[in-house]
Amino acid sequence: MTTLRTCIGVTLAAACAMTAVAVAQDPSTPLGAGKKPVVIARGTVKSVPLPPGGPAPRMSDGHVDLSGVWFAGPTGKANAWSVERERTSGDPVPFQPWAAAKIKAMSATERQIYNPAVACTPVGSPGMFTLNHGYPSQIIMKPGLFVHLAEADNSWRVVHTDGRPHKAKDELEPLYNGDQTAHWEGDTLVIDSVSLDERTWINANGWFHSDEAHLIERLRRPSMNYMEYQYTVEDPKVLTKPWTSAWDQYSLASEDLIENFCTNNENVEQLRKLHDLETTTQK
Repeated sequence: MTTLRTCIGVTLAAACAMTAVAVAQDPSTPLGAGKKPVVIARGTVKSVPLPPGGPAPRMSDGHVDLSGVWFAGPTGKANAWSVERERTSGDPVPFQPWAAAKIKAMSATERQIYNPAVACTPVGSPGMFTLNHGYPSQIIMKPGLFVHLAEADNSWRVVHTDGRPHKAKDELEPLYNGDQTAHWEGDTLVIDSVSLDERTWINANGWFHSDEAHLIERLRRPSMNYMEYQYTVEDPKVLTKPWTSAWDQYSLASEDLIENFCTNNENVEQLRKLHDLETTTQK
């Protein structure tokens, strides 16, 4: 399992020998039955979704308990269906013209070199979800507290869920996860983040952000075996208006996280050599 996780968790195309890249529709929906999300699946592993598993558990305060080890996708384990899937709200990200041009100008190699998940730098928020597909996350909850552990590079964050305000503006400093606070809206946990370090990305497509980015994450557990995640980004320096993702599905696993530190990553060195070669060729 460790080898498989490492393979599908790495974003480099060559790293996992992408001999079979299949574009498939959600197998739970019959062909031709309305609009279906397109799933980019690396490999040929058939998706076998978990059963709903009954109602979601609740904590002593009555709120939904999000605790568990979670893999992206429907299967509760690492396989071809737990990698990054291109699922959006249907609307393109409303980049300002200069930002769109900057991202468009990035080569495929540059998108790998500068991707925090590839470069072995902290992915921050929302990267702990959006850049770590293929690796599981563990959530531990008790009334008033949300703990998020990500297996990829042993990342973690702790957020109070009592709705406390952010720190005063003159006390804020750029942090990879930002200054975070959370509250409940019904059965949905809403995490609000400001003061995000500009070295992080929103997703693996080169989406950078400014020091004024405001991130709103939402997590809900519709049943025992499934969790859903959505995020909204407001960034007046990079976007023309706020943008909200689609709900992304995670499934409950039956295994523990393993130690995983990003060390001696030869991919970065090879990518830099490739980038130097591409730059020289262009001149």
